[in-house]
Amino acid sequence: MTSQDSRGDGPTKPSRRTFLSAATVTAAAATVAAPLATAPAASASTGGGPSGPGRPIRPQSPDRELRELLREIDQRRIEAIVRRLAEFGTRHTLSSQDDPARGIGAARDWIYEQMRGYAARSGGRMTVELQSYIQEPASRIPVPTRITNVVATLRGETSPERIYVVTGHYDSRCTDVMDATSDAPGADDDASGVAVAMELARIMATRRSEATIVFAAVAGEEQGLYGSGYMARQYKAAGADVQGMFSDDIVGSSTADDGTRDRRTLRLFAEGVPTAETPAEGNTRRSVGGENDSPSRQLARYVSDVADNDSTGMRIRVIYRRDRYLRGSDHISFLEQGYPAGRFTEPNEDFAHQHQDVRLVDDKQYGDLPEFCDFEYITRVAKVNAAALWSLAQAPGTPKGATIVTSNLTNDTELRWTRGTEPDLAGYEVVWRETTAPEWTHVIPVGDVTTTTIDLSKDNVFFGVRAVDTAGHRSPVAFPRPGS
Repeated sequence: MTSQDSRGDGPTKPSRRTFLSAATVTAAAATVAAPLATAPAASASTGGGPSGPGRPIRPQSPDRELRELLREIDQRRIEAIVRRLAEFGTRHTLSSQDDPARGIGAARDWIYEQMRGYAARSGGRMTVELQSYIQEPASRIPVPTRITNVVATLRGETSPERIYVVTGHYDSRCTDVMDATSDAPGADDDASGVAVAMELARIMATRRSEATIVFAAVAGEEQGLYGSGYMARQYKAAGADVQGMFSDDIVGSSTADDGTRDRRTLRLFAEGVPTAETPAEGNTRRSVGGENDSPSRQLARYVSDVADNDSTGMRIRVIYRRDRYLRGSDHISFLEQGYPAGRFTEPNEDFAHQHQDVRLVDDKQYGDLPEFCDFEYITRVAKVNAAALWSLAQAPGTPKGATIVTSNLTNDTELRWTRGTEPDLAGYEVVWRETTAPEWTHVIPVGDVTTTTIDLSKDNVFFGVRAVDTAGHRSPVAFPRPGS
């Protein structure tokens, strides 16, 4: 049965046998005809789903503060950033670091000065640094090369130890990945992502965040994720609690190579089996399931929950892959360190405007030029990022220590977790879904407790736990592991 701490969804509760019989029908017919007293038969996520304890999950609507923040995102500023970065000619990692007008060094210095300008209006809450190291010769790095990330950190006020990161990479390339002298304007790949990170830094600098948000322009992506790799390793070495990271890479165009346009869809790539999974964790996963419940998948579900709405004007298409086929971006560096991360990218790419020399062939223009960007689209991408990051930073952190107790054989499911330290923490909710469902379908409020028992068998459904604050902001879901 539901524990005393989790009562309150109705005066009656369903029989476990009744629910399990209904679930069998659900698996065959994808619907349950008879509603139960504790919850409607249909879920908001699926438009139809299993009956059981709790109520259907609803998306988290943006509050007034978030709506005001989204309105401040400025398309003209985003366009100006993309065009300015393209004007540096090339931003190849191996290009000049001391030419004041051309090359990666000039771009680095310009981004740094812009970020410092944003920080000057933050009342000391935002700091900006040049995070540099010397990369010794390696793949696509023939000589020792300085790699520099421009990192703006908006320190949280109540949970500063909890960190969320957004990046774009400011290096660029042309057809030959080792060509450091030819023009490589890199407007879509990836001045667009840098513009998103910079615009968010600008509008959030003047606001007070509960958790810490980091806005970074990283280098060395085209040569092998060098800048983001260094950044992620620095966080790991410091024991940083990075609870979410987004790479915005190629988010500048809504037009496909066949000319069709999709101006309202944004892809979000999210891995299933964690990149950093240990052999012991793999054995547990094979035993209890969870291939679709990695921290990165929970982060992607959260983005859909808070950012797929009229306030952003975008539909989030979550792709169940770490990245595009045999390709990768800077979020992988964070996945390798065990941090939840995903990659935003446009819905349909035009490869004539990626990794191409600037040239005209049979009246067809090649090259990654600003004229092929859709700045209205990039603005909506920025809104998606803003909605996700701000919602994460203002909500409680993802619950830690989430466990399904397995010390006793029972058809109930006992869940435990560690209470968070946020001063505005109100309590917790248990979510659940059929094992075949891609999204959480039901939620059971359980109050400000750290243990509860749910009248459903862990053999038949998946469970999760999320935190809620006094304003109704919710955390991403923690997927529990077996324990005692």
